[in-house]
Amino acid sequence: MPRESDLPKIVAVNTDEGEPGTFKDREIVEQDPHQVIEGVLIAAYAIGASRAYVYIRGEFFLGVKRWIKAIADAYEAGFLGKDILGSGFNLDMSVHRGAGAYICGEETAMLESLEGKRGEPRQKPPYPASVGLFGLPTLVQNIETLACIPHIIQRGPSWFAGIGTAESKGPKIFSISGHVNRPGNYELPLGISLSDIIFGYAGGIPGGRHLKAVIPGGASTPFLRGDQVNVPMSFEGLAEAGSALGTGGIIVMDESTCIVEAVRRLSKFFAHESCGHCTPCRIGSWRIYEILERVEKGEGHSGDIDLLLDLVDGIDGHTYCPMGSALVNPVRSAIQHFRPEFEYHLTHKSCLVNGVK
Repeated sequence: MPRESDLPKIVAVNTDEGEPGTFKDREIVEQDPHQVIEGVLIAAYAIGASRAYVYIRGEFFLGVKRWIKAIADAYEAGFLGKDILGSGFNLDMSVHRGAGAYICGEETAMLESLEGKRGEPRQKPPYPASVGLFGLPTLVQNIETLACIPHIIQRGPSWFAGIGTAESKGPKIFSISGHVNRPGNYELPLGISLSDIIFGYAGGIPGGRHLKAVIPGGASTPFLRGDQVNVPMSFEGLAEAGSALGTGGIIVMDESTCIVEAVRRLSKFFAHESCGHCTPCRIGSWRIYEILERVEKGEGHSGDIDLLLDLVDGIDGHTYCPMGSALVNPVRSAIQHFRPEFEYHLTHKSCLVNGVK
C-alpha cells in the first residue's frame, strides 16, 4: 500500500469463491466469520484504512446471513465503528452480494461489481493498491489469508513460517471432492503429499477402484495422472509436476471417469462464465466447448484434437485477464495425459470407459 498517499484507504474482502471444486471460503464464513473480521481489523489498522467492504457470491445465502450477523455483533461489542476499544482507530464494515459471476473472483472485476458496474477486469497497472475501489488505495484479500492474521499475531511469524516448506509457508485448507470416501475441507501443512490427502485424510477411492486423474488446485489448474499423486502440495512442487496449487481444490476422478466428458463439462462452465470483454475468451471458449461436445457425442472430426490445441495456443496469454489461461489448462493437460481416450472417441464414435455413448 502506498505509504505516501493521504487518500483514504480501503480493505476489500473477497468471498466470491466461484472456482469449481473449491469450497473452503464458504465454510470459513459459515463457521467462523468473527475470525475473519479480526483479521480485517488488524489488516485495516496496519494500512490505516477506515472502511472495509465484504464481497460475497450471491448464491451463498447462509454465508450472507452469517456475515450480516457477525458484523452486527462486532459493532455491538465495540469492535467496529468509532474509537474502537478507546484506541482512536475507526473502521466501518459492510457486506455486499454479487450476482454469481465467476469472473468477479478476479480482484479488479470484483471492485467493478462493488461499484455497481458490470463485472469485468480492469487494465493493470494501475493496481488496486494504488487505484482501487472508488479510485482509492485498496487492499484486496481472500478470507483464508485474512483468517490467518490473528494466529500469526498471537503466535508469531516464526511459528507460521515453521509450517510448510521453505518456499511455501503456512497451513492451507484443501477442498477435496469427487471419487473419495471422505470429501470435505482439510487444513494441512503446505507440502503434504497429494497422495496422503487422497488416500489418508479423504479415505481413498470408493469401491476399490483405481485412481485415474486429479485436478489439484481447482478447475482452472492442469490435470495430473493417477501415477503423479506423490507430488507435494506446494507452489513449487506442483509447478514442477506441470500443474498449480491454485485454490487447493482437489477434484479426484477414478477409472470410471470419461476424461473427454469431464473436460467438456469444465469447458462449458468457462464458456458460460466468460465476461465477453476480449475475443479470444468470448469466442474461443465456446468453440472449444462445441468441439468437445461433438467429440463426446461421437460426431467428432479427425482433426479435432489438433484444432483444440490450436485454439488453446490462440487463447493462452492473449486475453485481457488470466481467465484465458484458466480455461485452456484443463483442455491442454487432458489431451497431454489422455490423448488416446480422445482418439478413441474419434475413431470408434463411442467412449473408451463406458463402451457406448
